[in-house]
Order: sequence, then C-alpha cells, then structure tokens
Amino acid sequence: MTVDDSNSGEAAQPPSESPGYPTPHHIVDHTAEPTDDPLAIRLEQLILGAERRYTPFQAARTAGVSMDLASRFWRAMGFADIGQAKALTEADVLALRRLAGLVEAGLLSEPMAVQVARSTGQTTARLAEWQIDSFLEGLTEPPEAGMTRTEVTYPLVELLLPELEEFLVYVWRRQLAAATGRVVQAADDEEMVDRRLAVGFADLVGFTRLTRRLEEEELGELVEAFETTCADLVAAHGGRLIKTLGDEVLYAADDAGTAAEIALRLIETMTHDQTMPALRVGIAFGTVTTRMGDVFGTTVNLASRLTSIAPKDTVLVDGAFAEELIRTGDAPVSEAQAAEAEKEGEAPPAYRFGLQPMWQRPVRGLGVVEPWLLGRRA
Repeated sequence: MTVDDSNSGEAAQPPSESPGYPTPHHIVDHTAEPTDDPLAIRLEQLILGAERRYTPFQAARTAGVSMDLASRFWRAMGFADIGQAKALTEADVLALRRLAGLVEAGLLSEPMAVQVARSTGQTTARLAEWQIDSFLEGLTEPPEAGMTRTEVTYPLVELLLPELEEFLVYVWRRQLAAATGRVVQAADDEEMVDRRLAVGFADLVGFTRLTRRLEEEELGELVEAFETTCADLVAAHGGRLIKTLGDEVLYAADDAGTAAEIALRLIETMTHDQTMPALRVGIAFGTVTTRMGDVFGTTVNLASRLTSIAPKDTVLVDGAFAEELIRTGDAPVSEAQAAEAEKEGEAPPAYRFGLQPMWQRPVRGLGVVEPWLLGRRA
C-alpha cells in the first residue's frame, strides 16, 4: 500500500526487506495486485463482502491514518504494494481505523499494533494457502463432464464461507482462552514474558536421503502424516505445537513430565509405523522467550543441539530437565537408589521415567553438556 509523494504529502517508507534478497521462508509474501478476471473479482467481492472503492491513499485518508502507518500495517499483514490501484474496500478502511484506534486509545503501542498485524497475517496466510491448495482443490473437482473447476468454485465458497468463518473464530477464542490461562498462572510478572518451559525437537532421521528417493507426492504424504501424528500426540498429552519444519517439529510444555511423555509417545508411535523413518528427540528445560507464537533462547538452542546428537529412536534431555523430573517425583535420583529402596522393603515410588547419564561432550555454541537418556520405567 504505497502512494506517490505528490498525492499524500508523506514519503512512504521502503519495505523492510530489500528486493535484492529472497524473502525469508517465515515471511508470508502475498500479492494484492488487482486483477481484471471477472470470476476472481466476483470471488473477491464474495469473500470480502464489499466492492473495490479506494486507492491506498483514499483508504488511509478515510480511516484517518497516515499513509506511512497504513503502509506499515498493510505490509505487516503480508500484502504487496499496489501503487495507486483502486483495489481496497470498506473492510480495509475499517481494519485501519480499528488498529489506529487501539493505538490512539493507548491500548497498544504503534510497534505492538504492527506486530499484531504481522502475527495475524502470517498465521492466517498459511491457513488460507492450505485451504486453497489442499481443501478447495479437492472439493472443486467438476461433478460432471463439461463443467470447469471455476464454475464449481463460486457456489462452493458461497456455502463454505460462513461456516468456516464461524469455526475460525471459535478455535481462535478457544486458543486465546487457553493461552491467557497459562499466562495468568505464571508465578510473577517476569515469568509472564520469559517463562520456564520444557522445549522439545522431534526430528526424522535420514530425511535428506529420503528426499532423493521418494517422488514429490510420496514425500508430501510422508511429511503430512508425520506432522499430523506429531500435532495430535502433542495436543492430546497437554503440550503445544510451536511449529513444523517438514522433517522436524518443535513443541513446548509447561512441565517436564508432560514433555517427557510426549517425546516417548512420539518415539513409540513412529517405531510401530513401518512407513516412517526413525525419529530422535531432544528436550531442554529452562527460561524461554516467547514472541508471536514462537520460542527463543538458549533453552531452545540446547534442545535443537541435543536432537542433532541423539541416536535414532531415543530421547536426550539436558541436566536441568533431568533435575526437574527428579524434583517432581517423575524420575528417581538414580536407578541404584531406587533399587536400594526396594531391597529395604520400602514401597517404591511410582516413577514414570528413568534417566541414564550419557557421555559429556562439547556442543557448538553452548560449551560442554552432559545429556541424559530418557526412558520409561517398568
């Protein structure tokens, strides 16, 4: 959403990403270029619920927003600059007005409002791409000879749109309630931002070799099956799937016991699936910074490094994670101590997990670490 200086009186800011470099994989690169295709215009009007009325400058002026801020919001949502094409609607004006209103009311700072636009744009862009590529593509097969896919698309979208919109809002509210509940239970204000979490990476072993052997469709099916299995197991056992990276998933849990159960379930499930490669998991426990649904920090880096050195079909954890399992009574201090207690006739604690110290070794960027092998106890 850019405008000529002669029209606005304000110089539009250049994009933050240089056009000379490829867009990073995590940045959504939508296009809002207007089209003259009649069906595309009809679909756009159906989905947006409004006709094109404004150029970017007119939309910003109508919303009472500076052209600079309007451009930043537009780009943050993941849309390309459209010059001075008349391609915006009343909905675009309302969105600008709402974001700017939150800033004016002091509820959000300007950088935070841009971050809201960016996080929402990136998340919903991925969802929309999936729905078009996988969902609608399969449903719009012409039901009879002579019909084109485009002839089927409009009535299908017309029927699905209100239902999908309601479902999207429902899931968002559910996720927002869950996330808010986790945050307000934090021990103190600092922990609400920088929290202590268990972070785990699950990685398919030998995936690069697989990409050379499998056809693209087979590879896509394998990745989808892997991601679906991981997502279901993580959610079912109380964790949160942070992101998927094709052959790797990143998840987090509020406590070590939950993260350990998820890791072992993943290994057990994949081991019994003959179509899947071997899996390895690395978990670390400690302070984690959360931003826009992602997690950052030394704890995350350590979990990634542990994954890279884990043998296949095993789970490696760091010392802090092992200590947390021991502290919560999920694992014994040592197997020898547990055996001694049993010999003396004491009722053995109901330990869920066992820990075996492994060799100390240097880990790039993190110094020397002592991994622990995680397993189940009978």
